[in-house]
Amino acid sequence: MEQSLDSIQFVIEESGWLAPLFFILLHVLRQVFFIPVILVCLLGGYLFGVFYGTIYSLVGLTFTSLAFYVIAKRFPKVTTKLFYLKKKYFGSYHRMSLMQMFIVRLMPFIHFHLISLYLLEMSKNVKEYTKYSFYACIPPAFVFTAFGHMIHEMPLAISLTLVGALFVVFTILGRREVTYKWNDFFATKS
Repeated sequence: MEQSLDSIQFVIEESGWLAPLFFILLHVLRQVFFIPVILVCLLGGYLFGVFYGTIYSLVGLTFTSLAFYVIAKRFPKVTTKLFYLKKKYFGSYHRMSLMQMFIVRLMPFIHFHLISLYLLEMSKNVKEYTKYSFYACIPPAFVFTAFGHMIHEMPLAISLTLVGALFVVFTILGRREVTYKWNDFFATKS
């Protein structure tokens, strides 16, 4: 087993710029193969180390978010259905701050594109969306890459404590405002 891992490491070191390119493409294509973000980031930490793995994961996750943006703009019916599902499960008035999105992106059981949907809703154009997506991808890219070897060795109690702490911080950083629209209280005449 260890010999196989050493041979994989050797192939990656000898591949030059192709390994990072394929890793970034893996980030973009992982959604087609239903591979969780955390697994790809952990792989990046193992294969490239913390610094380069974080950079490659950040680039890959940003490209993934841009692909979501392009698909959302090209297929407005799909986007409408996604917003309907968001409204159904989270309510019409649920908003998240950018700091909350950072924390939610750290939770591996929350779908990556749920935050992309919130970012799409709060941004005015592709430039702003890209900037927000880049910022929101920094926490998972760094944390999952840096702690790649430690996450799978953590005891269950520590993992549950970490998730609980993230939930508490998420709640504290939440927005305390609710926006009501006129049409929610009064019917408009057609």
